[in-house]
Amino acid sequence: MRYYIYSLIILLLDQVTKWVIVNRLLLGESRSVIGEFFQITSHRNRGAAFGILQNQRWFFVVITLAVAAGIVWYLSKTVKEGKRLLPFALSLVLGGALGNFIDRALFGEVVDFLQLRFQFQWFGTAVDYTYPIFNVADSSIVVGVILIFVDSLISWRKEAKQASEAK
Repeated sequence: MRYYIYSLIILLLDQVTKWVIVNRLLLGESRSVIGEFFQITSHRNRGAAFGILQNQRWFFVVITLAVAAGIVWYLSKTVKEGKRLLPFALSLVLGGALGNFIDRALFGEVVDFLQLRFQFQWFGTAVDYTYPIFNVADSSIVVGVILIFVDSLISWRKEAKQASEAK
């Protein structure tokens, strides 16, 4: 049950931060947090990550429902197996997916607001790159996927060690 609570916390945090952005900033308005490196910028995305597949609302709604159902099934399976990191990772992905799902289902677009801009010199060349604007749900999904990979590496190493000890 605790893993569903983690998902709910992510979902609520995501929705509250989006509500604040929608109600406190005009669309396109930015507020500096750390100079030009980190800004809060009110933005809307009608597509997926990095703005791909714009205006495919119902495609994303259906896909997200299928993915969420799969995550719930796999989450209960991993909990029954006594795993800890993988269910936590899945709960992060689930909470993030549901946060963006709510935006798409209700409004047809996702509220994004976290903006990072990287400015530095690289071998004498000025680099100025603005990362696509994202939100708490996106961050949760990314961290969850990274933890799924970490769990996979840990499991792979355990299996390799057991196989070598069995020889």
